[in-house]
Amino acid sequence: MENYDFHFIAIGGVGQSALAKILLQLGYKVSGSDLIESKYTKIVEKLGAKVFIGQNASNIIGTPTIVISSAIKENNPELILAKKLNLKIIHRSDCLKFISEKFETFIGSSGTHGKTTTSGMLAFILEKLKKNPAYAIGGILPFYQTNANSCKNSKYFIAELDESDGSIIKYHPDYLIINNLEEDHLDFYKNGLEDILKIFEKTTKNLKPNGKIFINIDNEGNNKLSKIINKNNVITYGIKNDADYQAKNIVFNDFETSFEIYKKNKLLGKIKLIIPGEHNVYNAMAVTAVLDFLGLNFEEYKKFFEEFSGMGRRFQIVANTKGVKIIDDYAHHPTEIKTTLNAIKNIKNRKIAIFQPHRYTRLKGLWNEFLDSFYVVNKLYIVDVYSAGDKPLNDFNSKNFAIEITKKGINATYIEGNINEAAKKITPELKKDDIIITLGAGDITKIGGIINDLLTK
Repeated sequence: MENYDFHFIAIGGVGQSALAKILLQLGYKVSGSDLIESKYTKIVEKLGAKVFIGQNASNIIGTPTIVISSAIKENNPELILAKKLNLKIIHRSDCLKFISEKFETFIGSSGTHGKTTTSGMLAFILEKLKKNPAYAIGGILPFYQTNANSCKNSKYFIAELDESDGSIIKYHPDYLIINNLEEDHLDFYKNGLEDILKIFEKTTKNLKPNGKIFINIDNEGNNKLSKIINKNNVITYGIKNDADYQAKNIVFNDFETSFEIYKKNKLLGKIKLIIPGEHNVYNAMAVTAVLDFLGLNFEEYKKFFEEFSGMGRRFQIVANTKGVKIIDDYAHHPTEIKTTLNAIKNIKNRKIAIFQPHRYTRLKGLWNEFLDSFYVVNKLYIVDVYSAGDKPLNDFNSKNFAIEITKKGINATYIEGNINEAAKKITPELKKDDIIITLGAGDITKIGGIINDLLTK
């Protein structure tokens, strides 16, 4: 009987498939299962994985290490059999840790917001510099149409490190980027930012010898963290406060941004981005600081910033039909929403947001912050909550949210029903030159394509 090294339960997930792909490229034998076939299952299958559609105990072949995510329930038949057979069962974070130890230099991108774009931008530029980086990112890098890659001579490994369940303390990076720290994942961090800071303090102690922390000094949460960690390991970047790397003379022009970046008050040069917003200035500064610390030449890589079109679902332009531009964004936290919307605040077109709250617990825990997140838009549509496994909470739902935000002067409408039904109700109200942004971490990502199809009929 053939034996597999690893078996992924839910191999079609963006995170699970990324790890499976890298293991396959490193020469390991991989199997896995998922409920439906997807582009991710097809990618790993093409690389040699044995993929089962449907989750059954018979899918486990031999004695593989079982890789699960936090979403896998105890009643999963494959997990039940794995326990019965006493197979090794590891969380996806343990698998990522295992992979990270295979490379000479491990660079982790972390923080409440921006880690996907920062890690993707860094991977993109190292690819362009022909450094053959390995990477595992929580989103699709559009230029390469992948979320993960590796090769035999990869020196650098770049990974997005998720803090949502505290597993970030498992890693031992050489370099750690911390974009920002704010209250989030309140189902896990019961004491909010206080608990998050404790986790990150532990994480910074896990760096390899001579490791460095690249930290956005303008962020309040980061500032609190900087007071309790070893400052000898810290390299700062920022706009508003003095920092080791600082952006000045920032110019925003619709969907483009340019700025000068200084190192220790000495001009390194000018960076131009084709993705908007101050948050992307911070992302680019973090990447520049890391690249500079790695000894790479700014003049050789600065041009690649202008080629980086962003990450899938991060201010991604998904359609431009009949003068209606549709942008999709993963933003599902109040700060992320404000940041995304601020990127278009100076554009004169009518700005429309379609918001899908993600998790009832997040909507309840950050209710007031969400209510203050949409002042930039001219019109707000709110669709039903994407539960992500949460149970409904009395009063904290999309209908009541629409009522409350309307009291704040926002032109808001609650749209009941699934995404297809919502699209049919919204599309007739759209006009030429409208800019639409879909916001959320759930299936709201599908609505832009549906609206586009309705507009083209």
